[in-house]
Amino acid sequence: MKAPIFALLLACSPLLAIADTASEQQDIQQLLRHSFERPDAPLDVGPVTVEGDHAVAGWLQDQRGGRALLRKGPHGWRVVLCAGDSLLKPATLHSAGLSEADAARLSQAVRNAEATQPAERVKQFALFQGVVKVDKDAGHGNH
Repeated sequence: MKAPIFALLLACSPLLAIADTASEQQDIQQLLRHSFERPDAPLDVGPVTVEGDHAVAGWLQDQRGGRALLRKGPHGWRVVLCAGDSLLKPATLHSAGLSEADAARLSQAVRNAEATQPAERVKQFALFQGVVKVDKDAGHGNH
């Protein structure tokens, strides 16, 4: 009797991971919109790529665009930095605190996610010049 239950749990575990990732993606979209959207300039967020406790989200606002690196901590997701194409580079992710393996994995996952997007949208992500570190307490609110 235990074997069928174990097999069912194994079969469902990828579905649980997908559901968890979708929830994380929604949390990140809401955080970015709440933080950066203005009444005269809606924020279009996506794709959002989540790998463990880190994520990269592409965003567009007016004619601008970029990517945000986020980290999940005890108070939820927070923006670590904003950049353009440099967030596609494992070296940038590693310098932001990810291990080399995690940086390589997240970089490839972001590239894969963006490959499904219209080319014009991805070009706008590159418009963000430089790397802007966000206050380490950003996203914590008054916790």
